[in-house]
Amino acid sequence: MLSLAVLAITCNGAAWAQSAPAPVQASDATASSGTTPSPAKSTGTVDTVQQDTVVVTGTRTDTKASRSLTPVDVISGAQLRSTGQTNLRDALTQLSPSITHESYAGDAAVLTDALTLHGLSPDHVLVLVNGKRRHTTANIALDGGLNQGSTGVDIDMIPVGLIDHIEVLRDGAAAQYGSDAIAGVINIILKRNSHGGEVQSTTGQTYGGDGLKNSESATIGLDLGGKGFLDLSAEYDRQNHTIRTGQDDYFGTFQPGHGYYNPIEGDPASTRESIGYNAGYYIGDDVELYGFGTYAHRNAQAYQNYRPPTVLPSVYPDGFVPRETINENDYSVTTGIKGQNLFGWSWDLSTTYGGDHEVVGMENSANTGLYAVQGYTPSTFHLSTVSNTQLTNNLDFSRAFQLPLLPAPVNVSWGAEQRRETYSVGPGDYASYIEGGSQALPGLAPVSGSDNSRNVLGTYIDLSTHLAPKWTVDVAGRFEHYSDVGSTTNGKLSTRYDFTPAFAIRGSVSTGFRAPSLAEEYYSNVNESPASVSGLLAANSAAARLIGAQPLQSEKSTNYNIGFVLTPAKDLHLTLDAYQIDIRNRIVEGGTASGADAIAAMNAAGLSIPGTVPLSAVSASYFTNGASTRTRGLDLTGTYHTGFGAYGQVDWDFGVNVNTTSVTHVATGANGQPELNAQQVSWLSTSTPKNKIIIGGTWRLDKWGVSLHETRYGSTSAEETYIVGPNAFSTTQFLHFTNAARYITDVEVRYDVTKKFQIAIGANNLFDVYPSKLPYAAQLEGAQYDAFGSTIGVNGGFYYARARYAF
Repeated sequence: MLSLAVLAITCNGAAWAQSAPAPVQASDATASSGTTPSPAKSTGTVDTVQQDTVVVTGTRTDTKASRSLTPVDVISGAQLRSTGQTNLRDALTQLSPSITHESYAGDAAVLTDALTLHGLSPDHVLVLVNGKRRHTTANIALDGGLNQGSTGVDIDMIPVGLIDHIEVLRDGAAAQYGSDAIAGVINIILKRNSHGGEVQSTTGQTYGGDGLKNSESATIGLDLGGKGFLDLSAEYDRQNHTIRTGQDDYFGTFQPGHGYYNPIEGDPASTRESIGYNAGYYIGDDVELYGFGTYAHRNAQAYQNYRPPTVLPSVYPDGFVPRETINENDYSVTTGIKGQNLFGWSWDLSTTYGGDHEVVGMENSANTGLYAVQGYTPSTFHLSTVSNTQLTNNLDFSRAFQLPLLPAPVNVSWGAEQRRETYSVGPGDYASYIEGGSQALPGLAPVSGSDNSRNVLGTYIDLSTHLAPKWTVDVAGRFEHYSDVGSTTNGKLSTRYDFTPAFAIRGSVSTGFRAPSLAEEYYSNVNESPASVSGLLAANSAAARLIGAQPLQSEKSTNYNIGFVLTPAKDLHLTLDAYQIDIRNRIVEGGTASGADAIAAMNAAGLSIPGTVPLSAVSASYFTNGASTRTRGLDLTGTYHTGFGAYGQVDWDFGVNVNTTSVTHVATGANGQPELNAQQVSWLSTSTPKNKIIIGGTWRLDKWGVSLHETRYGSTSAEETYIVGPNAFSTTQFLHFTNAARYITDVEVRYDVTKKFQIAIGANNLFDVYPSKLPYAAQLEGAQYDAFGSTIGVNGGFYYARARYAF
């Protein structure tokens, strides 16, 4: 039986909405930087869905969510807080049926929190902060699955306490905002308070007794002499390891029930400190100086596969578990000035500089090849240093023109953007890569080091008006030139017709693109397990050409969206949107070669291969424009408010996403072989749920509030690698596996002790539900679950308590 619960995300509504901002233009999005600071909220306020919230994503003019030409979800700060999650990615996944993430990303990727929209890659989601483009992570996802090759935005590096609300545009928008916006846009709007603040503490752990999480945050709003505001926020987050690996019987012969202990499958341990600010100051009646920024530091470590005593008995007589580590600094700062009435034009001039710097290491490991030669090996290694930066300059103008015969003005927006991107890879220490390198993940040799950059120039124009009193049209076009992959021109047409106040139809058609990331073009490495080795070769290298690589091109997309907006009764609001996303030249890791061909290519790239791994278990691949895909789906959302007099009120919410992706074409490499095998095709097409449903409500009475919601994750499937038998580690023969649908119940109970002090307790995955287990033949070293399936996660139930004081 489905529990009644709140869908804390709704299309076209916001509970914690700030005051309507003044029209401001930005080339990535209209920045939400209103002229009026949002009022401070009392602790007891539990925000309800408001369809009249002004949104600034997907439009160059301020538009109410209920009047938007394209589907925009608005998520309030209160809704994020009510999930009990200590990071933003997991909160959004719990709130939105359209957002998912991999259950276990693996290796270094597990240390970065990336999300997906409509079953596409993290690279297909453009993330903005106050309408300005956010830089991506430097940490490339190397393991298999949908995230493979991605360097999406790690949104957890932004303090949650600084967030006023989030707008999620579920429509292709590359023609409006540039590269990466194929699946949609997530615009994080920061607070604009000139007074008040809050402190909050959340603590919880899994039912299994591990994975303790603690989050402490503080936020304050300050008045700047009556002419502006300054919001400051600081956050500390700590989480411990979780371990969900089963018994590992892969190595040796053991008595029943006495297999090796392998802790690889589960969450990493991490400590994250972050700070942020948002400020605005008026130097005249219509000119505002503004700025915002964040800085975050994270230390994290993830367990790798257990190495048995036979690997290096003289150093680790009981075997050992290597730990991959990351020391990360992430930063971003934006400064700008904007105003009205420059010869009748509104204008906005801004500069954003941000980057991500990561030092990757390995602890409790060994270089067995080095030990065999010298009789000594370090236990701690520096594997690599990766970093990226992004400098973006925007100049934007907007003005309304009244033309004859039209019932409303024509809003004209245009502007230009200049962006410089850099990506650098530094090698590891000598012992990390020589003689086969460190166990679990060898360091990068100097041959893998690189320092790369590119320049991007873009310009856009956006026109919107009413062709009739009930008919709205928006036309956008964008031209961009990349110094490494050439030029692209894209367009978008959006329209809406309101038949009655209770019924409207809307739709859009657009073209889009995504330029290959610098990491996809230039990164190479070796990934090692006790039983296999895989190498990634730089796509533009001579070594990759040995196994069929060709230069990377930009992805191209065509997006269609048609939907209905209905208000059939007072307090009942429904939206239904269907979409189709066709992507051509999709960048994937492919061209996989194994055995002697793989070893020859890796040797040509200067990559070291341990001599203890069988020839058949060595593979090499590269990033390639290897596939074309078609994604079709349906989004249904609804909200309904009911009052029960003395028994309180309930805000009902529900959301449904139905989503399927099919691979419509697989490219052929220069060697005449298909770029993707059946396993890689399944990662693109069936690793995300075919449907995701969230249904429920929030009940309120006096000082009490209860949120309860039920989420159904549809089934996923995969072609799993055999680890035993004649097809062990084959790259052509796989074991088909279906991850069954699962139901997850989340609940929170809140009580306002005073007008300023609130306490809450809750549980995520109340009934301790787990994914389906893999067949034994695919359980590599005890890994029980499909690591690359984007479903419910592997940790089971989690309970928490929260205290919040507002002032």
